[in-house]
Amino acid sequence: MEIANISGSRSLRVCSRSMASKTPVGFIGLGNMGNPMAKNLMKHGYPLVIYDVFPDACKEFQDKGEQVVSSPADVAEKADRIITMLPTSMNAIEVYSGANGILKNVKKGSLLIDSSTIDPTVSKELAKEVEKMGAVFMDAPVSGGVGAARSGNLTFMVGGVEEEFAAAQELLGCMGSNVLYCGAVGTGQAAKICNNMLLAISMIGTAEAMNLGIRLGLDPKLLAKILNMSSGRCWSSDTYNPVPGVMDGVPSANNYQGGFGTTLMAKDLGLAQDSATNTKTPILLGSLAHQIYRMMCAKGYSKKDFSSVFQFLREEETL
Repeated sequence: MEIANISGSRSLRVCSRSMASKTPVGFIGLGNMGNPMAKNLMKHGYPLVIYDVFPDACKEFQDKGEQVVSSPADVAEKADRIITMLPTSMNAIEVYSGANGILKNVKKGSLLIDSSTIDPTVSKELAKEVEKMGAVFMDAPVSGGVGAARSGNLTFMVGGVEEEFAAAQELLGCMGSNVLYCGAVGTGQAAKICNNMLLAISMIGTAEAMNLGIRLGLDPKLLAKILNMSSGRCWSSDTYNPVPGVMDGVPSANNYQGGFGTTLMAKDLGLAQDSATNTKTPILLGSLAHQIYRMMCAKGYSKKDFSSVFQFLREEETL
């Protein structure tokens, strides 16, 4: 979609932000994804004002001279452009609307970009609260995983006022190679939920196919090669293969450590399930994927990467 012409007061606000492009940017949430995203902003010359609920997550940024503060409210006091990257809807509500949240000190005209994956209805409610304070809220969840976060090749799916997209794109383009405008607030989350539901389904399918082929006597590397030059090819098979020993540099090569946690995938599938219920949309495979990942969380896989579904299938004799 082409970006609409920017006019009036919004134009002045966007232009003023662009002219002050190297003024401090607030960043809240320095987990597996937030950490490399913040580092890419640093690489592009942006000074940061950072906060994380776990102080140890801030230490390496503090050692590099970035400003660390003690609450989201303090971030809002020192920066008028803030990016949040948080695990759940409840975390987002607390960071924005809590006792020491962003909205306690947010300045008029501030741009608040939430890259968390949360319920679209929560994004819409937060946007209303932010608008009452004279600021702008955009949801901008990401796709690509930790590897893309490190390399600056994330895809951002952005929802919000279209006239503000250019201002958001300036920052998001430092962390991603694709920044796409999806529509009103909440549509970025909608796109992300659909993507992750498909990702979960394809990962389970890849794991099942690889497991079956191995039990039929095929070498896993050979089977992966065949799949990746055939119609079964997908991101889970050619970029993030779940079978240990098939690929280097992926969680399956490191006992499923790092990457995108099973707990987070179960959470995202729960969001898809809720959205499907609200819209009366059948998601037969999506619902089954949700149950599988919930079962994995209950059986000790919660902190492992979601590709550990392969290990789960190998070890689960009762399915």
